[in-house]
Amino acid sequence: MYLLSLLIFIPIVAGLAVILIPSRYSGSFRVLSLAVCLIQSIILILIFTEYNSESGFQLIEKIPWISLDLGTWGVLKAEYFIALDGLSLPLVALSVGILLIATISSWTIDKNRKGYFILLLILNGAIIGSFCALDFLLFYVFFEFMLLPMYFLIGIWGGPKREYASIKFFLYTLLGSILILIVIVGLYLSVKTPDASDRVVHTFNVLHMQDAANLISGSALALDSTSLLGPYSFRLWAFLLLFIGFIIKLPAVPFHTWLPDAHVEAPTPVSVILAALLLKFGGYGLLRFAYPIFPDSAIYFSWLVGFVGLVSIIYGALNALSSKDLKRLIAYSSVSHMGFVLLGIASATVEGVTGAVYQMVSHGIISAMLFLIAGVLYDRTNDRLIENYSGLAVKMKSYTAFVLIAFFASMGLPGFAGFMGEVMIFFGAFQSQSMNGLLPTWMAITATLGLLLGAGYYLWTIQRMFYGTYAVRNSLTDLTDLNRREYLMLLPLALAALLFGILPQLLLNFINPFATEFVSTWFPFEKFINP
Repeated sequence: MYLLSLLIFIPIVAGLAVILIPSRYSGSFRVLSLAVCLIQSIILILIFTEYNSESGFQLIEKIPWISLDLGTWGVLKAEYFIALDGLSLPLVALSVGILLIATISSWTIDKNRKGYFILLLILNGAIIGSFCALDFLLFYVFFEFMLLPMYFLIGIWGGPKREYASIKFFLYTLLGSILILIVIVGLYLSVKTPDASDRVVHTFNVLHMQDAANLISGSALALDSTSLLGPYSFRLWAFLLLFIGFIIKLPAVPFHTWLPDAHVEAPTPVSVILAALLLKFGGYGLLRFAYPIFPDSAIYFSWLVGFVGLVSIIYGALNALSSKDLKRLIAYSSVSHMGFVLLGIASATVEGVTGAVYQMVSHGIISAMLFLIAGVLYDRTNDRLIENYSGLAVKMKSYTAFVLIAFFASMGLPGFAGFMGEVMIFFGAFQSQSMNGLLPTWMAITATLGLLLGAGYYLWTIQRMFYGTYAVRNSLTDLTDLNRREYLMLLPLALAALLFGILPQLLLNFINPFATEFVSTWFPFEKFINP
């Protein structure tokens, strides 16, 4: 039925179709975008009816895409190869839901509405295509397709410093893309198809890249490769390039500085997409590409991955604690929470990897809710400074209730979606020392400070903004509570944050088979640790 292709290309085709609609029919652009998102929701339901919770890739679609005879270089082969497993399915489902809510949030966009929704629809297809692609070149095409729409969405519809924020976002992301591309070229030169006979057929198939038997003997990234730095060094460098390329997107310290600026200047719907979806490509890229293709190098650098995650947890939380701008606080909290993802991945345990994927999904739900909350307030007052608000619970009771749900969920309190992911990451991090010796216990212990600091900046914000005497410094009229459109955006996210907190098995049924299979590919560790 080509359900995945429909999910990817319906928004892209719709975006191109909008080009043909005269600008005077401005109301039709948002209606068409909403209709596309609703159709995607129906397709997603059909996908769930055909998907079972067992491990392995399902709903596979594979079509020849590129085949070039390069003479003595062999044959270049790339495929339109897409599928879903326990890693990509939850993220695709998250994407469909968040993009629908972001479209509803975009209802108030008036400036160049045609251009805005064209970019939003193209971005929609590129995000889902990236999560489905199992051909590295195809992934890279979709991955790059996200860059330009986001650049223009921030640069045209953003705040006063939008040009600076969009250029910074573009340059950082482009740097990460170049590093990833270098590794893709190296893998192309080092990997052949398993059925190659008299001539070498190079491939971008990710599953072939993960099998050491398909590495060309003597090539740069073969397991027998050597250099002045010793055995495996080319593979170590390749892993480092992928690692840096993907943690720029995560983002992790020290490559995080583009994120607060981009969030502060981006319009609310774009902040929602950026936090809930685009940041997930950092963790997704490590789990889908870097670790399975270079397991030896991943184990060698597990301390570095864990340490970067730990620094991001603490540094992001400290910056959030000192932030005066509500949006900047939420942005730095994302840096902190995505650090937990790195810690879970570095543990190389089933619990840690399961927790990392769960954390990506739960953070997507919660961060979307947080940025919508900030947007609701900004729409009324054009002000995001925390110190300019007090006693909002007096005038905005429903709004306050959603804020409390979002803040408590982000704090990781039991009964909310943020709890299960962080708990499983800590289980995995604490067990890593005894199970595989990859992470020292002190990293897990130190990471708990992130939870304490998180409680600090959220409780401080609640106390300052929502309790005490009602006062809004920069508003000439009393603030009004949520309207119907805002309820429609926030209620599904609040219910999801509660549902996945109370019934985590709804997600674990899909994630755990993937994590179990993922970790099993690491054993025996000794063959990589002592080559």
